[in-house]
Amino acid sequence: MTDTWPDIAPAPATPHCGPPAPVPGHGWWVTRHADVRAALTDPNLRVPPVESGPPGTLAWLRASVSRFSAPHQHAQRRATVVGALADLDPDALRREAAQRTVAVLDRAGDRLDVMRELARPVPLRVLAERLGLADPAAAGTAVAVVAAAYHPGVDPAVTRRADAAVETVLALVPPGPPEVRANLVGLLVQACDATASLIGAAAHHLLPPFDGRHGGDAPGAAGTTALLAEVLRLDPPVRVTRRVTTTGVRLGGQDLPAGSPVLLRFDAANRDPLVFTEPAAFRPGRPGAGLLTFGAGERGCPGDRHALALAAGVLDVLRARCRRTRPDLRHEPHPTLRVPTDLEVSVR
Repeated sequence: MTDTWPDIAPAPATPHCGPPAPVPGHGWWVTRHADVRAALTDPNLRVPPVESGPPGTLAWLRASVSRFSAPHQHAQRRATVVGALADLDPDALRREAAQRTVAVLDRAGDRLDVMRELARPVPLRVLAERLGLADPAAAGTAVAVVAAAYHPGVDPAVTRRADAAVETVLALVPPGPPEVRANLVGLLVQACDATASLIGAAAHHLLPPFDGRHGGDAPGAAGTTALLAEVLRLDPPVRVTRRVTTTGVRLGGQDLPAGSPVLLRFDAANRDPLVFTEPAAFRPGRPGAGLLTFGAGERGCPGDRHALALAAGVLDVLRARCRRTRPDLRHEPHPTLRVPTDLEVSVR
């Protein structure tokens, strides 16, 4: 068959690649691939600090996980996450995600919302069970509530709901030191919306439209993992990540003063024409693509292979059994993530 690849336009407000530039109200935007990579690995650009709170609250969780840790705390906390993931075989995660997806589709009827029924619940339940949580289904539900408030600046009512959800998840985590348990919860939270976003985006871009019948394969004959890599590049779940300069920094030919907020734009850097040949084209299997969506350096995502495996397990089944019912896709309002609100598919 002839491969028919999707045309994935940049998300609204995706900037063009250029030198680092100050943007009023936002700080410095960094858009070029080389500059984003340099910033991710520069010790003078740090993750903005977060305030802690009483044990068992969302603020306490943020302040206890490796994601928001200060440099002197980061290595030890990250080691907890890396150690937990070391026991998880990505191939086994993929198989289990596929099995759970099949089970959901078998009882779904002829229509299903991918975001509600699959994109969040399946990866979270698989991961929670493998991490030893007492009730994976309940844990997944609570983690989704925490994830909605995880990044600072959300509505206080959302934060209060998240506080209660943190307590729920902690009660299901295996016994251990508080910081270790917090980082296991943080691992689940980090996997929640980002993995769900990837599954939703991939299903939207890769599943053919429903025309009243089912038949044939989804567009393109490439493997699911190669397809997911290009979706990650062109429609990244995490569009931007934040840093702050701790001293004056020279980056991309520009001088950034100490204390400057910096936004690293993965969405722009992943389309940098100096790095990607035909950057707007969907080309599975690009050699040496240098994808930045999972970060880089000592704070790069430790669970990238596991997230891809979980997403691939779901998408393997969707490609075989589902078609899109609508051409449009809406997204939740979020300053850094691109999370679809819903995605209906037909099921066979």
